[in-house]
Order: sequence, then structure tokens, then C-alpha cells
Amino acid sequence: VQLQASGGGLAQAGGSLRLSCAASGRTGGMGWFRQAPGKEREFVATISGGGSGTYYADSVKGRFTISRDNAKTSVDLQMNSLKPEDTAVYYCAVRVGWWYSDKSAEYPYWGQGTQVTVSS
Repeated sequence: VQLQASGGGLAQAGGSLRLSCAASGRTGGMGWFRQAPGKEREFVATISGGGSGTYYADSVKGRFTISRDNAKTSVDLQMNSLKPEDTAVYYCAVRVGWWYSDKSAEYPYWGQGTQVTVSS
């Protein structure tokens, strides 16, 4: 599975950005992770293969929304009320299984990452 992420960029605090990730084929559970400079990669959001199940990190709950298309080949991350601490490289990833997961070790396929920078 090949993944292509897009939509990153620069936003002001309180603003919004939308990330998209296109997969080369139909996928199961998908997720977004991020890595800030000098920090370990962390979980952001995940969605099941059918789109009915979602799970968010506490730090983004209520601000970010993950969704996927009916063809199950892409996933989006709508990011609202952005904060400077959301600044990071965001990665999309695909699981082998159908359900969602917040564990990066369960994702064998990763996109190249897209930079999100939030200014104060």
C-alpha cells in the first residue's frame, strides 16, 4: 500500500487546516500520527475501515475530525482551533486489520509526512 499525504501548511492559532491521505488501494483501519521537533511520534486520530469507529488523542479531541471516503481509499483530518503545539510533521498510516488503533506498531504502511506549522 502506498500513501500520499497532502494539505499541510502554515496557519495562525485558532485557524484551520485539512489534511488528506490517498491510498493506492482499498484499506482497513487508518490513522494520523505526528512528530514535533525533538519529540517522539505520537498518535493523533484513527478510523476504522468502514468509518463507523473513530478515536482521538485527548490533546485534539473536540478540535480535530477524522473521516474517510466511501471507496475506503482515502482519509482526511480536519483540524480546527489550531494551537502552536499542533506544529509537527503529520503522517498517515494504514493497518492490516479493519478496526482502528492508536498504536503505531500496528501500522505497517506509512505516508511521507506533511508539515503543519501553527503560528501564535
